[in-house]
Amino acid sequence: MAEFTTEQIRNLAVLGHTGAGKSSLLEALLFRADAISLKGRVDKGTNHADFTAQEKSHRHSLEPSFLNLDYQSHHINFIDTPGLPDFFGRALLPLPGVESVLLVVNASVGIESVTKRAFEAARSQGKVVVIAINHMDGNEQKVSDVMIDIQHQFGHRCLPVNLPNATADGVVDCYLNCDDTAKTLFSHPSQAKDELVDTVLEEDESLMELYLEQGESLTPEQLHAPLETALRMGHLVPVCFTSAEQDIGISSLLEILVKLMPNPLEANPPQFIKGYGDEAKPIDVTQKASDHVLAHVFRVAIDPFFGRMGVFRLYQGTISVGMKLFIGSGRKPFKVSHLMKLQGDKQINVNQALPGDICAIAKLEELSVGAVLHDSHDEDEFHLPELKFPQPIFGLAVSAKRRGDEQKISEVLNKLVAEDPSLQISRNEAEGQTVLQGQGDLHLQIALEKAQNLFNVDMDTDMPAVAYRETIMAEAEYRYRHKKQSGGSGQFGEVELKVEPLARGQGFEFVSKVVGGSVPTQYIPAVEKGVREAMLAGEMGGYPLQDVKVTLLDGKHHSVDSKEIAFVMAGKKAFMEAVKLAQPVILEPIVDMQIHVAQNHVGEITGDISSSRGIVCGTQANSNGLVEVSVEAPLANVSNYSTRLKSMTGGEGQFSMHFSHYDVLPQKAVKALAE
Repeated sequence: MAEFTTEQIRNLAVLGHTGAGKSSLLEALLFRADAISLKGRVDKGTNHADFTAQEKSHRHSLEPSFLNLDYQSHHINFIDTPGLPDFFGRALLPLPGVESVLLVVNASVGIESVTKRAFEAARSQGKVVVIAINHMDGNEQKVSDVMIDIQHQFGHRCLPVNLPNATADGVVDCYLNCDDTAKTLFSHPSQAKDELVDTVLEEDESLMELYLEQGESLTPEQLHAPLETALRMGHLVPVCFTSAEQDIGISSLLEILVKLMPNPLEANPPQFIKGYGDEAKPIDVTQKASDHVLAHVFRVAIDPFFGRMGVFRLYQGTISVGMKLFIGSGRKPFKVSHLMKLQGDKQINVNQALPGDICAIAKLEELSVGAVLHDSHDEDEFHLPELKFPQPIFGLAVSAKRRGDEQKISEVLNKLVAEDPSLQISRNEAEGQTVLQGQGDLHLQIALEKAQNLFNVDMDTDMPAVAYRETIMAEAEYRYRHKKQSGGSGQFGEVELKVEPLARGQGFEFVSKVVGGSVPTQYIPAVEKGVREAMLAGEMGGYPLQDVKVTLLDGKHHSVDSKEIAFVMAGKKAFMEAVKLAQPVILEPIVDMQIHVAQNHVGEITGDISSSRGIVCGTQANSNGLVEVSVEAPLANVSNYSTRLKSMTGGEGQFSMHFSHYDVLPQKAVKALAE
């Protein structure tokens, strides 16, 4: 493998809705750059991104996969991501490891739900976005409308850097080597170039003056620095046109990635943090190869035969085979025995990694998503902000099919969550159930299928109760004394707590305002532990409490009998009694839904949603001839929506849903829940 400098590296996550052609586009790019000798096909299960047995079986990308190529003395790392709405959490995993996102849009369909969410997620994390309108062949009448729709939904600064030629069998460059004489399917190369240059020059007044002095002419080299600024700030989103199947626009896209996309030194730098809570301080990385090693693990894969593998992005320093590194705050270093580049299912050994590159290490059980690798204890508490995944909205109660498999099931479930943090495991104490939660039926099906096929664990499943929560609507205080005497030393702990509601989605906050040592410092964590245990148990229906602030106001201790367990119990009891006085309510999960149907079904759809306590937020006619109905609805009332939609539309409607927020369950529904 050739050696590259940090400036020659490009890192891109490839996102987009299923069917947009992400994996096929990567095949075309790899083939054009001679990184593969034969293009694989998604429909035949031979493409290089979808190499697992599950992906070959389902004909869909289900995991992030890693591919790379060398082109014009540059090294490009691609991360292919799943496009199914259920797997959007998995699609987010690579974002901390890249500078840019290649967002792929299907020209025949236009912007879809995952497309929107991916664009918003990329920009919220400061990533540069480049959009490829794929499947342009055969959709000559639609590409112009899709371009207009992109500008309408993502902003007028989404501008084409190339255009389909008049016969849609090629593209015309509008920026790097603009051909003013070429005929295009819509717009004009010179007009597109003027819009691009004007947008770039908005970031640099001095260059604007030079532009005017030179007769409104600047070279791409002169425009490079302000272009990178515009890309980094989101003031420019380049749009290009491709057909992966017909190899149209592939060379042009490679040129764009190499010459326009930022290298790791030009992109928005990651904001590392040292410490946690009130002690946390921002840390700037130097990205110098000579400095201390600082690498972030953003993907973990676990194989029963090869163990745990972590994929990391190196931000600073140089990692070489044989050197010793620490994982997070671990005191014991590990030796880098193997350093790898991933190319689909292949693991290629390399001797060294430089800042900006993406590599992998294996057989380290301590690796987890978010772990930081470093070579000095000075960086023990360095970390990146935690990636926020979509709230799980579907669940399955799981149990051992064979007696004695309970421990094995627990271990496998934890492995599934380690690989995919958008899955969650919870315990429904009220029902005595272990619940695996995810983004949808397919998400959970794939996870359980993997548990069976890869880890040889078979589970019984059952529909769990909806993931209701509890909260409070008012403030309250309560004082509780825990006292136990049964021979020998006793237990004594007394606390006074105040509970008050937090804004929806804020979770939990614990504050101590104890003065004078009425509750010794060493027992305050025990009080918080008791409160947290009580929050999990709930008060009204056994559902976990959330959005509550708890303040420890006062208490008492005993010089002999006070111990940690006494303050755990006192905290638990005081909290539960305070909650009873604070107007507790049950919260239900509300989901956002995007339903795509023909115009003649819209009335029936909106009526059905209204009868399910849902709200129709709006309708929009899309370029594919369907109407998108945007909806908010209680999850409990639309959990079987797939069946209902098929019945109403004769199987032609489509929908996606994701968690929006929790809201108070109406009293009528509370009574029905209790029956």
